Parts: sequence; C-alpha cells; structure tokens
Amino acid sequence: MPLLMRLVNKESKQLAFTRFRNSFLSFIAITLVILAAESTVVNAHRTQFIVALGDPTSNSGSNINEWGLWRQDPGPRGVSLEDYTRDIVDNNGVAPSGWTFDGNNWWLEEHGLIMEAPEFPLEAGRYLVTGGRELTTSLTVTNGGRWNLEEGTLYDVTHLPCRSAKYASPEGDCSPLTAKQDDFPVRPGAEMPAVGGCNKQDYAVIFVIRKSTQEEDTLG
Repeated sequence: MPLLMRLVNKESKQLAFTRFRNSFLSFIAITLVILAAESTVVNAHRTQFIVALGDPTSNSGSNINEWGLWRQDPGPRGVSLEDYTRDIVDNNGVAPSGWTFDGNNWWLEEHGLIMEAPEFPLEAGRYLVTGGRELTTSLTVTNGGRWNLEEGTLYDVTHLPCRSAKYASPEGDCSPLTAKQDDFPVRPGAEMPAVGGCNKQDYAVIFVIRKSTQEEDTLG
C-alpha cells in the first residue's frame, strides 16, 4: 500500500504540474494575442482629420484641391492666442511643437488655438470617414480631383464640435494679435469669428478612420 500511495501521489503531482504548465502557456499565448490585437487596433485607428470645402448638402464635387489633411491632431500641437507672442513671435515663428507659423496663412480652431496648416491637396484614395454622429461611410478621391461620398452628404460626415478656419490677407496685416479671445470657444456648428484685417475661410472637419492601403488603379 505505501508503494501504491507513493505512485499515486507521484502521478498526481505530475498531472498537476502538467495542468499548471499547460494553463500557464495558454495564459501567455492569450496575453500575446491580446497585446498584438491591441497594437493593431491602435495603429489602425490613429485618427486623421480632413478639412473640406463644399455645399453641406452635396455628396460629390470636383474641388479636391481645396481639401486638406492633418495627419495628426493639430489641437495638442497648437498655441493659444494669449501665448502667440511668447511661443511663436519670440521663437522666430516656430511653435513649440516644431511647425512654422505663416502670417499670411494661419489657422484657428474653436477654442482659440493657432494651428499648423493642413497638407493640401488631399491625396487620391479611398477613406473611411465619419462626423462622429450617425454616419460612417467611404470617401473616394480620384486622381482627377473629384470626391464622392458613398452615403450621405458633406454635412453628415462633418464633426460639428470641431470648428476650423484659415485666416489670410494679401496685404500681410492679418495677425492673431487682433483676434478677440472673448469670441472663444465657438459653439458646435457655428462659424468661426472674424479677425480684424483678415480674410476668413471656414472649413468642415471630417474624421478619417483609415485610408485604403491598396493601389486603386481605377481612380481616374
């Protein structure tokens, strides 16, 4: 009997060890899968931002040269109006985050932050876009300068809380120093405030969830 009990105990320990090892390896494998999936999600969902001009009720147009893209959120990289002199003027026109201020073509957002200019024009391709409300749809931009929404209108994919405008002047006397800080923040959907000495152009802001990475040979 003692020998039998020792054999049973030995087998029980081996079985317990095997189960523990298998459970541990399974835990490691699942953890690695989860980490890889989270990494993929983060990379796939780095939001970019389109600035667009057009009739809010339209779903297509031929003015893609007037559409641009921020490849990263310009807000955290912006400079407040009250810090314009310290952070831009006194730094030879270079913002703390490294972008260069253009006195004849500068941008403001709804909280009164001066932003870097987007890249123009928007590249040809297919984009999954949304306004962060009800509609998410495909935006096609052709090499010929046309754009088309698969569903909805430009208004439907506009993120209303994000307000954005370009300020410029041919005479070069358009300065953030003449902006009124009391005009901010701007309510969702409203026009951006005028700034003395500047011509203003409001833009719709659209969230880009992702862009197709495949070659689109049919884009004409």
